[in-house]
Amino acid sequence: MMNAGKLRATAVMAVAMALAGCQGMGGQPPMGGPGGGRPVAVAPQTGGVEGEWMSTDGSSLSRFSAGSFETVAADTGNRLAEGTYLMSDQANVAINMRSLVRQSTVQVNCLMATPALLNCTSASGQQFSLARRGAA
Repeated sequence: MMNAGKLRATAVMAVAMALAGCQGMGGQPPMGGPGGGRPVAVAPQTGGVEGEWMSTDGSSLSRFSAGSFETVAADTGNRLAEGTYLMSDQANVAINMRSLVRQSTVQVNCLMATPALLNCTSASGQQFSLARRGAA
């Protein structure tokens, strides 16, 4: 019983994170200036959500790749959500996601606050953040 509640909460958070696309969230325009910092293990790509993003509570991991994404539970690796995303510019991404737990579709908008942080809001107003995960 406890697992079902925890899985549901994790799935909801994962879906919201997976739908990372803060389209229309405002914020500052993307910095196009000198280099964007020192090279790191995972350098942000132009337009930059490709790769893995961990929920800030550590419950789920979202993967963005060539317009597709999936979210898995961090502890079990079970798939929680899948869908598509579209970058509207270098800082904004819209996600259309299908929760595999709730069997529902959710839309999420995210703003890339920094190359390593996505601030997201679901269509229902739930806010969450995702942190870029470094490559091993």
